[in-house]
Amino acid sequence: MNNIILQDAFFIVVLVGLSIPIGIYIYKVMTGQKVFLTKIISPVEKCVYKIIGRCNVEGMGARQYIVAVMTFNTIGLISLCGLQMIQGFLPLNPEGMKGTSWHLAFNTVASFVSNTNWQAYSGESILSYLAQSIGLTVQNFVSAATGIAVLFALIRGFILKKEQKIGNYWVDITRITLYVLIPLSLVVALLIASQGVVQTFDHYKVVSKC
Repeated sequence: MNNIILQDAFFIVVLVGLSIPIGIYIYKVMTGQKVFLTKIISPVEKCVYKIIGRCNVEGMGARQYIVAVMTFNTIGLISLCGLQMIQGFLPLNPEGMKGTSWHLAFNTVASFVSNTNWQAYSGESILSYLAQSIGLTVQNFVSAATGIAVLFALIRGFILKKEQKIGNYWVDITRITLYVLIPLSLVVALLIASQGVVQTFDHYKVVSKC
């Protein structure tokens, strides 16, 4: 019991301790200030803006922001549903997984797009590597980025009451993904891999306990 209490206390201390520097870092990213990753990531960020076009990085009103959020996530929902349903005909499927039913695909995608990540199945026995990597994993990033972006848009709405603009959705999710989520995921991935937890595109391997 004491070990559990100490473990929980340690987790809370680390969580609260990290929330301060990470919170300051995210604030600087979302307000366009320079951070220690700016020199590395800035060229990639600028490249993204060139691809989406200048008109898509200008300030948005609340209605424009909502339309952008709904459009982006609707496209993600439809495309990921289709990906799961036709995965049997696509590559990176060494186990020969068949396409899922439409209702299972919709149930899964709706949860991942809304960043709840609820699953009614075991992903390793139902979904191919392709569906998991460019489907669910991508949504793990962009759905989280959307949640953070909407929160900042709400905060801007409260602070800038007289302003007609509350930011730009495309800029917000680009910055969150490039400066926050990807760097954090790389750190966590290295920690997990260092413990022997890896994933490849090979056939599944059966591991028995000694």
